[in-house]
Amino acid sequence: MTGTGWIDVQAWALRWMDALAARRGGQGGPAHLVTGERGEREALFYLRKLGYTVVARRWKSAKLWGDVDLIGWDGDRLCFVEVKTRSGRDAIPAEMAVDRDKQEMLRRMARAYLRGFPEKLRTEVPVRFDVVSVYLLPSGIEFDLYRGAFGW
Repeated sequence: MTGTGWIDVQAWALRWMDALAARRGGQGGPAHLVTGERGEREALFYLRKLGYTVVARRWKSAKLWGDVDLIGWDGDRLCFVEVKTRSGRDAIPAEMAVDRDKQEMLRRMARAYLRGFPEKLRTEVPVRFDVVSVYLLPSGIEFDLYRGAFGW
């Protein structure tokens, strides 16, 4: 089985388990949180199919408020990815929810993550901030990926 074929099988299995849990009433929490978790998982598989190597999910720092939804390598570039999930397409796209405050929090988190790297590499590693909008529609799942959505 090819790499992307295996990713498809994993995604299918998780979707099947989600559907089974929903039928048994075990979705686990408020609807908006369940939707967000599902969107993050779908984004993870989507990025893997695009060739990203995801190294962290919901990364947190003990010293800072917030988290980074996904961290991964896109080639030689380390990407900090914010995922926004919606159950429909509205007049305002999901990625618009990544406002200045959220961008600044992600920058602080990225600096904290990079402190775990050897000092010499911290300044040499190219960094990018991406946003993935996930739309969980009745007709299927749609993604909009914004590479380099904002800078340092």
